[in-house]
Amino acid sequence: MATEITQVSPPRPMRADARRNYERLLAEARTAFTEHGTDASLEDIARRAGVGIGTLYRHFPNRTALMSAVFQGEVDGLLARSRELLASPEPCRALVEWLRAIVAHASTYRGLSRALMAAQCDEASALSRCSLPMREAGSTLLARAQRAGAVRADVGITDLMQLTNAISLAAEQSPDDPELADRLLFLTLTGLKARQDADCG
Repeated sequence: MATEITQVSPPRPMRADARRNYERLLAEARTAFTEHGTDASLEDIARRAGVGIGTLYRHFPNRTALMSAVFQGEVDGLLARSRELLASPEPCRALVEWLRAIVAHASTYRGLSRALMAAQCDEASALSRCSLPMREAGSTLLARAQRAGAVRADVGITDLMQLTNAISLAAEQSPDDPELADRLLFLTLTGLKARQDADCG
């Protein structure tokens, strides 16, 4: 008996009006998350985009899905930066520079660090579409630093990403101390060094 093969159709392209609504919602969500944090009112986002809340939910079934769509552009930039850093002659400095970029990115949206920390433990979350590629990129930079003998071999990327998100969250809670993130990152990397003379910068 022949096996029936079910073909999955590709997603249908959006109609022009649906695409406009989608783009307006993304633009308003980006502004709202920047100004008010990731807990910004979804009703206000929909109203400012000129659509009803039902339209927002048709495009983004929950807040996490909307956050994932908003942050995808920034994540693409961080992934591109990680690829550039692979050419750096100093693997440990390259890893540190990338972690600093993550902290700077997370500081743009209040509440993002907490959401990313939660997404690390929930692969079903829409934000995992952002966190999984980031972990893969970080793993490559981390492995390169470990092969150079600059970072301890027992350090894993999941723990390192959680530490970086925790640093971002701490910095978010202390807006009057702009140097806090760099100090905490330095302390973290001091503990990760395989050798005391390793220069991670």
